[in-house]
Amino acid sequence: TARFMQAPSVPYVVHLKPVAMTCASLLWRRLDAGFADPLELDDRSHIGTPGLVSAVRAGTVATVNALGAGILQTRAFLAFLPRIAEHFLGRPFAMPNIATWWCGQPAERAYVARNLARMTVGPALSPNLPFEIDATTAISGRFVGGAPQPDPGLDPGAWVAANGPNLVGQEAVTLSTTPVWTGKALAPRPLMLRVFAARTETGWQVMPGGYARVGRAADTTALSLRRGGSVADVWIVDDTPVPQRPLQPQATAPFRRVSQFMLPSRAADNLFWLGRYVERAEATIRLGRAYHLRLAEAGPGDARVGLMRRYLEQQGADPGDALPEALGRDLSRALRCAEKVRDRFSPDGWTSLSALNAAVSRPRAGIAPGDDAARALGLLLRGTAGFGGLVHDNMYRFTGWRFLAIGRALERARTMALLLATFAAPSSPEGSFDVAVEVGDSVMTHRRRYLIETNRNTVIDLLALDPGNPRSVRFQISAIRDLVEHLPGAEVNGALSPLSRAVLRTETALATGDPTTMDTAALGTLVSDIDAISDLLTRSYLV
Repeated sequence: TARFMQAPSVPYVVHLKPVAMTCASLLWRRLDAGFADPLELDDRSHIGTPGLVSAVRAGTVATVNALGAGILQTRAFLAFLPRIAEHFLGRPFAMPNIATWWCGQPAERAYVARNLARMTVGPALSPNLPFEIDATTAISGRFVGGAPQPDPGLDPGAWVAANGPNLVGQEAVTLSTTPVWTGKALAPRPLMLRVFAARTETGWQVMPGGYARVGRAADTTALSLRRGGSVADVWIVDDTPVPQRPLQPQATAPFRRVSQFMLPSRAADNLFWLGRYVERAEATIRLGRAYHLRLAEAGPGDARVGLMRRYLEQQGADPGDALPEALGRDLSRALRCAEKVRDRFSPDGWTSLSALNAAVSRPRAGIAPGDDAARALGLLLRGTAGFGGLVHDNMYRFTGWRFLAIGRALERARTMALLLATFAAPSSPEGSFDVAVEVGDSVMTHRRRYLIETNRNTVIDLLALDPGNPRSVRFQISAIRDLVEHLPGAEVNGALSPLSRAVLRTETALATGDPTTMDTAALGTLVSDIDAISDLLTRSYLV
């Protein structure tokens, strides 16, 4: 059992005929349970599988070892394992266990103290194997690995007595050796063979061969990959041909569609903010491009340029930088969110986002303010548009996609409302309306719909109230309403949830609004309403 608990360092998925479970996939887990799923367990893990806990909870995957089974690997547990086996199996182990004494019991503690010179003494709750010696392990009464030495005058029995419940004593394990080519000659090196067992209809079957760990040094009392060494597969050659069994599913296999399982709130939160950060970066790119185009055309003394400079500074972007640090910061945050949910959105979208982040991270030397900066920002704009298109066209319409889409829509609606409050204000300098239309990517649409020069009413109508313009605030709020309707809990006992009501109120206000009444104060209220929708969504789903 102790060997079975030490599974290989690379997860294997084994397809078995179900015996006592309904799932057909078995994941052989080697890494620590805390690192297994960065979405629901330790979010610092870079080696786990996002969504694993959700899959286990839904019953679509089983894990061996099961999550939380780490207690079986502690050294103290080995002291009780032989008696536990006899109780449940009615017979002793077929292979002897490593003799282990937990020092939390008086008789065992005294025995370890008397025989300390021929024992390995280590932490009781350590999951390491007996021959994995570290700085907290003592051999023959002294510590190794650079740990503090016990007082030379301290009696070994007193040392064990003082730390008894936290220690286990184990017989010193001397490993077998195997010849290893060192580059000059063959030399003996310690070897551990790890074998694997599979549960079948007729009971447990030990697989022939296994996995060998070979030590770097000749010391046969210690073997740990942390201290170097190598690994090798061990194969058992059969005397007769082995039948070939194809691993690909057969055409006659039954069709089964897996139902969608619940989306963890942490994954939803990352997808939501992934959408917001990408959209925020795109807004910075569009406004920065418009700023540098007018800077090259009219110079820094132009009133529009001054207004745009102040607006960029309010948004945390330095207008003097061709590629503002705020832009790189938003894309870096988007990439961090994407890293945690890579299995939930388009691989091409991930590639596009990574390339965009790399482009912003390159040195900025040689990009001058004005036309050069405008061209550089135009190239980045194609990157954000490419990411949006890939996500829209390639992502399956599941709950995670809805949170990503809501994030983009909320950020776009908020950005447009703030933009209009500044550049469509009655006091804004001449030409500010054109800035708003250009940043809103609606120049051609404005020409077709109004056939007149831009004025405040046409700009407000097109960018705030138009239900057919994908850059308008109303269009985005309507999209959010459609997305929220498909979220769990959109209705409570037949009534709309607080989030659904807030979205509907905002949409209704826009649908019944008029450009002449949508003044700066009303736009400020609209921004507050959008922020309230974001807060309600967070409280309802993301915490």
